[in-house]
Amino acid sequence: MRKQLLAAAITASLVLAAPAKADDELNFDAYREMLADGNPAELYEMEGEELWRTARGPKNATLEQCDLGLGPGVVEGAAAQLPRYFEDTGKVQDLESRLVTCMETLQGIPSAEIVTGRFLQGERGKVAALVAYVVTHSKGKPIAVDVSHPKVKEMYELGEKAFFYRTGAMDFSCASCHGEDGKRIRATHLPNITKAEGAAAGWGSWPAYRVSNSQFWTMQHRLWDCFRQQRTAEPVFGSDVTIALSVFMAGKGSGGEAVWPGVKR
Repeated sequence: MRKQLLAAAITASLVLAAPAKADDELNFDAYREMLADGNPAELYEMEGEELWRTARGPKNATLEQCDLGLGPGVVEGAAAQLPRYFEDTGKVQDLESRLVTCMETLQGIPSAEIVTGRFLQGERGKVAALVAYVVTHSKGKPIAVDVSHPKVKEMYELGEKAFFYRTGAMDFSCASCHGEDGKRIRATHLPNITKAEGAAAGWGSWPAYRVSNSQFWTMQHRLWDCFRQQRTAEPVFGSDVTIALSVFMAGKGSGGEAVWPGVKR
């Protein structure tokens, strides 16, 4: 509760200090710089680090032996190389689905409890905090997702198809908002994810703290909400389509800088 109250107080100060319109147009760069100063995501990062080192679950174990792709317990640079294929699961996994695997195998926390849960609540809320902790150790590093592995390449191609697939009552696709330069919604610029620079900007700035609702959103949460806004069926947490879209964005944006965790309007 203390974390939420402190984050809300910081959010309120940012909103009250939002720049006024100048020449009938918001100063977007100044606004983003202001938001990034004192990112409340740091509170989630601290919670995540504690969760990483605390023995929990039926097996009363920590996550310090969790293998995120660079060896047991290695978090430095790990997020910048995810999603990737993991031999032990036989799957391409993003950071969140991999953390769920570690929580189940190391701590005995049932994955179903997380998959069927709700964002920001229970064990899924703890996954978000863990994400905040892990991605901080890739801040400023280049996105380096290798799509040469056959399974990763397969997911990349599926993600590209999903990106352009139109669905829902509004007949929208991801590309409807993120397929052209210069688009924005209110004070939010929408990156063109069909280009490497835009893909890096989109992928490399989520997870992020959202000032408008005082919440920390992971990429799984962001993708779920994109589907919701398309007025179509929301994806299952950690499902193939969410992993595929992540591989597409990360692969397209490889080489760009990761600025995790981001801060959004």
